[in-house]
Amino acid sequence: MAKENFRKYNTYSDFFPFYLSEHSKRSTRMLHYSGTIGYQLLFWVLIFSQNYLFLPLVLFAGYGPAWIGHFFYEKNKPATFTYPLWSLIGDHHMVFLLLTGRLKRELKNAGVKV
Repeated sequence: MAKENFRKYNTYSDFFPFYLSEHSKRSTRMLHYSGTIGYQLLFWVLIFSQNYLFLPLVLFAGYGPAWIGHFFYEKNKPATFTYPLWSLIGDHHMVFLLLTGRLKRELKNAGVKV
């Protein structure tokens, strides 16, 4: 695995460009989109059905694809290990930027070649 370049981030706005740089490969981002959307669907099924057997599926749907992207495509350690809340917010932020057509600009601003 590649050497990690984690540093201490005090604000989410400082963290997010780093988050995007850790998702430089399109395949990793695609896996994150599927994980974020998949876990959200399962989460709401869990809430409305009150069937807590869905909880392991929620976690697997969210983390499984994302970690595959990091370990096999990016070859880096998921930021979730160091910044769990900001990483979760970053997942949703990245999906939001994709859906609103602003992701490409943000990736470029973070120094990611697109």
